[in-house]
Amino acid sequence: MALQTLMHMIYPPRCLNCGEMVESDFGLCGPCWRDTPFIGGVVCDLCGTPLPGGEIGEIAHCDDCLAIARPWTRGRAALVYDGTGRRLVLALKHDDRHEIVQPAARWMVQAARPILDPDSVIAPVPLHWTRLLQRRFNQSALLARAISRETGLPHCPDLLRRMKRTEVLDGKGRDQRFAALSATIKVPWTRAELIRNRAVLLVDDVMTSGATLAACADACLAAGATQVCVIVMARVAKRP
Repeated sequence: MALQTLMHMIYPPRCLNCGEMVESDFGLCGPCWRDTPFIGGVVCDLCGTPLPGGEIGEIAHCDDCLAIARPWTRGRAALVYDGTGRRLVLALKHDDRHEIVQPAARWMVQAARPILDPDSVIAPVPLHWTRLLQRRFNQSALLARAISRETGLPHCPDLLRRMKRTEVLDGKGRDQRFAALSATIKVPWTRAELIRNRAVLLVDDVMTSGATLAACADACLAAGATQVCVIVMARVAKRP
């Protein structure tokens, strides 16, 4: 406790978004908390995007999930990928802001409570090895490990493998994303036994079209998983 107090004197805790001083580590100041687009209320049961109207607890689906066959069973997201939510994701992904991982994992676990299976194995969406060398870390793997610690569920950081490097998907349309990722992700035979007849919880930082998560879910089901659920830090949502 004394060491922690001393560290706070030397390095006072600051808001993850704006840098203003806050009362505790890994937190947001009041204004940033109010401006952060946490997802609550009625959400799509497949991707977690917020939905207008309806009653909390009812099973509902967004237009995208009604139009696209999702290979996973249920899904949730902690934040809308906009404003402060977008800034936090990009800070983690591109600015090496690893202090965002722990609070983000807590937000994700809170969002995922309704879909958590006690028999699940947690696995991150993988990066191709060449991108991992360039970036030096996989943000989805950091989130998956933190979620495993929060929930006590086992996790396998190398359950999935990207067999080839795909082109950057930013700016690509839905059909282009799905085509680019088709059959590019596999479960190595050395890992298949870990998920045979078990559920898998896939973890990613952002869901846009769902193409990457679909490729991962297909690979898990092909390897013998009973079902796949997904949890993401942020969901790209259509503006009303």
